[in-house]
Amino acid sequence: MTLVVVPVRYPLTNHSRRTLEAAIEVARDRNATLSVLHINLYQNGKTVTRTDLKAAVERQFGRLENARYVVRPGFLVEESILDEVAAEGADVVVIGTRQASRWRRLFQRLSDNPDIEQYLRRHLDCELLTVEEALA
Repeated sequence: MTLVVVPVRYPLTNHSRRTLEAAIEVARDRNATLSVLHINLYQNGKTVTRTDLKAAVERQFGRLENARYVVRPGFLVEESILDEVAAEGADVVVIGTRQASRWRRLFQRLSDNPDIEQYLRRHLDCELLTVEEALA
């Protein structure tokens, strides 16, 4: 079955809600499993549980069929997302434009090719969909 991963912040921001809304559509259109991912940053000292994440998403969107909720610890959000995408063998990753620009900056520091989609396709064999974020 196809797996769609969508990283979100907790509590859900307007940007996270818009990105999640797009990921839900993609998962429904492709009859895919949706993996809602949150990274607990070690340096923030806050711990979000899977139950917290699921409750927040379901308050906003109702119960989602074929959805799972994943919370991972990490130091760098982008690196932790890449680790999760690789570990789960994701087929599609849905991110907001802000996340994409942060990944671009990270890749510019790490390589001379900041094309995130090309990098993901080459290293992770997945599709990257970038969602234009809602205005606050």
